[in-house]
This record gives sequence, C-alpha cells and structure tokens, in this order.
Amino acid sequence: MLRAIAVQRSNAEPARGPSTIGTIVLRHDERHLRRKTISLRNGVELLVDLPTPVVLVSGDKLVLDNGAVVEVDAAQEPLYAVTANGSAQLAELAWHIGNRHLPAAIFPDQILILRDHVIKSMLEGLGAAVRETVAPFSPVRGAYDGQEHGHDLDHNQSHPNHQEHS
Repeated sequence: MLRAIAVQRSNAEPARGPSTIGTIVLRHDERHLRRKTISLRNGVELLVDLPTPVVLVSGDKLVLDNGAVVEVDAAQEPLYAVTANGSAQLAELAWHIGNRHLPAAIFPDQILILRDHVIKSMLEGLGAAVRETVAPFSPVRGAYDGQEHGHDLDHNQSHPNHQEHS
C-alpha cells in the first residue's frame, strides 16, 4: 500500500521532479488527519501516516515515501450561503453561528455554513437571507487549532468541529 509521510503546502515552492500519481477529494471534516487509509479518485488506497495531525487545504500535496505526490482537492459540499443587510448584521450573524460552535467560512459579503434546517430557521428569524449552494468548504480554523494551549486534553477529540482557512 502507498504511504504518505509528509505534506507539501499549496503555498510552498514546488519540489522539482516528483510525479503526481493521483488526487484525493476530501470533505472539510476529512481534511483534518494524521493516520488514516483513504482512497484516491482512481480507487488506489493510500495510508496517510504523518508524524503530527494536520489540516489539509485544497492544493496541498501529500508526499509519499517513494517521492511521488498526491494532490488534495476539497470536495463539493451542500452549504448555505448566508447574507445580511450590511456588515454589522453579518457580524451579528457570525456571532450567533460561532456561539453554536458551527464551522463557517466567513467572507466580507457572506458566510458559508453546512446545511442544517434548524440553523437556517434561526438565521432567517434574525433577518438573514439564506440560500442553498454547493461548493468546496474551507471553514475558518479555531483559535487553538494546531497550537499548544496549556492543558492535556486532546483538543481534536474533545471538539469535533475543527476549522481551517482556505
């Protein structure tokens, strides 16, 4: 079985010569990993075996122990695009979403969240416009994601809604 042992970030200088052997397409919650077996788009199985947990973003590459690479692509996910009547209302909506510990991708003119009819009703009740969309989802990463923060809890296990930048 192929084995991924490192990550080449999408913003890093590309390494010379590695051959790309395929692509993995992962949802936002599948892109936070350390050790896991996954399937490439072409059906080939790959063991991701990284020294520490990482959050992958679309465009990153997994480096295999044989020097080849696998491209990471963000899956299309069913989302809500939330808009408001101005930046103050959008900030208030972001607060309500964050207060419920929901992953969200925040932009100047909208917030993207996973579809949940209860949250949709709440947001519409607060005056938001909510429409269905399908797009890659790269939520904002949490403040402590990937950082030491002075306690022994495995934060990845205690808070399943990890978030990431795109």
